[in-house]
Amino acid sequence: MSGFRRQLSGAALGALLLATAQLGGASVAAAADEAPAMETKAEEALLVDGETGTILLQKNPDKPFPPASLAKMMTMEVVFEAVDGGKLALDTEFPISVHAWRTGGAPSGTSTMFADVKSSVSVENLIRGAIVHSANDACIALAEGMAGSEEDFAATMNRRAAELGLTGSHFVNPTGLPADGQHVTVRDLVTLARHIRTAHPELYKIYAQPDFKWNNIFQRNRNPLLKMDIGADGMETGYTEASGYALLGVTSRNGRITYLALSGLATSKDRSEEARRLLDWSDESFAIRHLYTKGAVVGSAGVFGGETGSVSLVAPEDISALLPREEGERLSARIRYDGPLAAPVEKGAEVASLDVMVDGEPVLTEPLAAGSAVAAGSFSDRAMGAVSELAFGWIRQF
Repeated sequence: MSGFRRQLSGAALGALLLATAQLGGASVAAAADEAPAMETKAEEALLVDGETGTILLQKNPDKPFPPASLAKMMTMEVVFEAVDGGKLALDTEFPISVHAWRTGGAPSGTSTMFADVKSSVSVENLIRGAIVHSANDACIALAEGMAGSEEDFAATMNRRAAELGLTGSHFVNPTGLPADGQHVTVRDLVTLARHIRTAHPELYKIYAQPDFKWNNIFQRNRNPLLKMDIGADGMETGYTEASGYALLGVTSRNGRITYLALSGLATSKDRSEEARRLLDWSDESFAIRHLYTKGAVVGSAGVFGGETGSVSLVAPEDISALLPREEGERLSARIRYDGPLAAPVEKGAEVASLDVMVDGEPVLTEPLAAGSAVAAGSFSDRAMGAVSELAFGWIRQF
């Protein structure tokens, strides 16, 4: 690609940004040969690098769809939070109610751990049943045991979802069984998966358990990625007639963590094959690029009414991105801020954002901080700033 080849460095990217970032919302794109983006037959898809948060592929990431068993990820987050927070013990036993048994147990014809009606099962075994077997009876028993009812537990799920920033999802029950108003997005699912894996690492390991036997019934883990030898270590699958086959998969290989959410596949075979194809493409086609070290100057921003008319913008932390290995992709970068900034400006305040884009789509956004303080200027400085603002304010309309 012209201007951005394998030797892409923070200095090269920074030089381009410095040339164009003096005005709020300015952007720069490297000249590049057109190259088709990777396509997917999934209706919704999101592929994200776990270390940097770089988006490698996205398709309808914010389009809602029925979650099916993917809703169990939110159920497990609520349970994990209670266990790791000391509010719930793994050896606590919850009863299998008639409702849990009929709705999610042996008579239901759905995914189940075959827990006996009116038996008691430990929280630990219910977790294993919910994860390995995608068991509806286990999820209902956990919900009833923790909150008294599925409805009250769903309220907790939605409260936690809001706290985690899952803005496009709403839960009605802990199982994902069809219910009006229940929906998720692939963006929210990836956000949720990253949180669970990092915040609850020990409990997360259960997602890699290959099988689980309960009530003398042996069942294998339903995640098809676990047997593919691609470094998969979780998480969940789902299916509804309305949205087709779905999956949230996590892999750890070659020193990289990757998250993939898919929905809208026609068959389980399509789901497995598409997931593997995209994960292999991610592993083969991208590499980590360290763009800026902490404190490095990335660009500058205009300042209104200050002792100086601009302030440097620095990286508050190291900035890295997972970028294409090969030529032929379009790469661009931009600094965004609402500007000119109004003086006074405090050193270290986050006042702008750096966007790195591939094929015109933002794949990574990182904050930028003021590199120095800018005090309010004299009356004449502020008057001059006001004139400049009037003259150049139109730029921010783009």
